[in-house]
Amino acid sequence: MKSDLTAYDAAIMDWDGTVVDSQPMNFRCLAGVLKLYGVTLRESWYRERLGTSVDGLLAELGVSVPLGDVLPRCGELIIQELPSLQAFPMVVEWLVRARAGGLVCAVASGGGGAVVRAGIEATGLTHLFDVVVTREDAVRGKPAPDLFLEAARQLRVPPQRCLVVEDAEEGLAAARAAGMDVVDVRPYVTSSW
Repeated sequence: MKSDLTAYDAAIMDWDGTVVDSQPMNFRCLAGVLKLYGVTLRESWYRERLGTSVDGLLAELGVSVPLGDVLPRCGELIIQELPSLQAFPMVVEWLVRARAGGLVCAVASGGGGAVVRAGIEATGLTHLFDVVVTREDAVRGKPAPDLFLEAARQLRVPPQRCLVVEDAEEGLAAARAAGMDVVDVRPYVTSSW
């Protein structure tokens, strides 16, 4: 991963699939909840759309389910599985180096705030993040730049001084749209998928 951080004042991290190996867990939980509504979610289809919000996924599926029920149920299942959540060691080491180099750090995730914050706490990474921005904090999700711009605003760092670390095409596009440099973490981490 990018090691020369002198051009930046902040690192903004996506959460799912970037800092933690959570995508298989997210799929299991969402598929389980959707099954209650008679909707089958195929793993291969889901994997092709990593980074897409749940409402975006449902729109692509063309199904009408109560999002106000699906999201909380899915969140409850994910929180039950958090004791098994693992962070990617290389990403954590990079974050520690970034902090030691004087960068302020944030999470900017399309996930729900309660779930993301519980995951940060469960993995013992709370001390690495100054700000946590989640889907409740932005009008539009990725690929819109809103989450990253809100994280920069809360960190009080201009977008051009922020480096984003991401694992999904939607997030990479969002970072670029925000005017931020971005590192694609996929070559550096190995998911349990």
